[in-house]
Amino acid sequence: MSDNHTGKKSLLPEIATGERKIEHVRISLTEDVSGVGVTSGLEKYRFRHRALPETDFEAISLETSFLGRPVRTPLLISSMTGGSQATGAINERLAAAVEARGWALGIGSVRAAVEREELAYTFRVRKHAPTIPVIANLGAVQLNYGFGAEECRRAVDIAGADMLVLHLNGLQEVFQPEGNTNFSGLLAKIEQVCRQLEVPVGVKEVGWGIDGETAALLLEAGVKFIDVAGAGGTSWSQVEKHRSQDPMRRRAAEAFAGWGNPTAECVAEVRKTSAEAGLIGSGGLQSGVDAAKVLALGADLAGFGRSMLGPAVESEETLHAVLAQVEFELRTAMFGIGAADIAALRATDRLVRISP
Repeated sequence: MSDNHTGKKSLLPEIATGERKIEHVRISLTEDVSGVGVTSGLEKYRFRHRALPETDFEAISLETSFLGRPVRTPLLISSMTGGSQATGAINERLAAAVEARGWALGIGSVRAAVEREELAYTFRVRKHAPTIPVIANLGAVQLNYGFGAEECRRAVDIAGADMLVLHLNGLQEVFQPEGNTNFSGLLAKIEQVCRQLEVPVGVKEVGWGIDGETAALLLEAGVKFIDVAGAGGTSWSQVEKHRSQDPMRRRAAEAFAGWGNPTAECVAEVRKTSAEAGLIGSGGLQSGVDAAKVLALGADLAGFGRSMLGPAVESEETLHAVLAQVEFELRTAMFGIGAADIAALRATDRLVRISP
């Protein structure tokens, strides 16, 4: 991809076409697609300030590891997009920025590239991110529509990924005109993929959350990590509402604007289910303080999605500035409770629930 897609140039002019993936990006940037009447639940928690932190702010370490892979920060750009020239440019920009800052990177569904080789370049992020963990992504439901371990391997290879996440997006598929809605028998097929793939396999939601009960089933099936992707951020029923030409489905989507399990609840439940499983807390995170809260609730990584999409589209400089701010906020929250490193943050007793 040429250098014209990097630097200060905004990518907004390139996301004006009607292709589905580009349309998702355009709607996410220009329409109100947040859940209504449902939050991440993180606002119900606060940190008890420690006036005497007994630590040097400059010495605070964000280094940690995820599934044995060292990372310089416990932060992740969640799976968002790919599959077209414009969205490939977004992935390129995200990859370069998180490589520079030591975040982990999830990429959007690689299904399009598995099915159409000419789209593979839009997901080839490894050359821009040679050292950080990269997570490839496919829809779990595709296991009921002809995909198997070989297609999953292909997705991992295309992205040069260290692991694969299968996303669960049942309500999105229902509201999507071209949706695949046969989610029956998926657990057994996920288990087969976990057994056959050479890299760790995880499962994520897309914004309605994975609760403890569901996580327990997935972990028993061999899943190595869970990204809860809880409610409180983007509602994909609202995104699909703006794409739909069906008046009934558009009206019905409004009934689901408040659907989902809050992120904070999901993180706490999943961590209670398993102390060892990899856990990503995402869904509605807006700041480094939010990241500190999900880490203190038990997450290994804190994931950011749509809040990073606008900066990524705007320019490299804007994206780098936002990433730096999140890191600064996280460090400051840790300093405010006297946590010198991520292990201390995850073990803290200074996160308290302030409302039921």
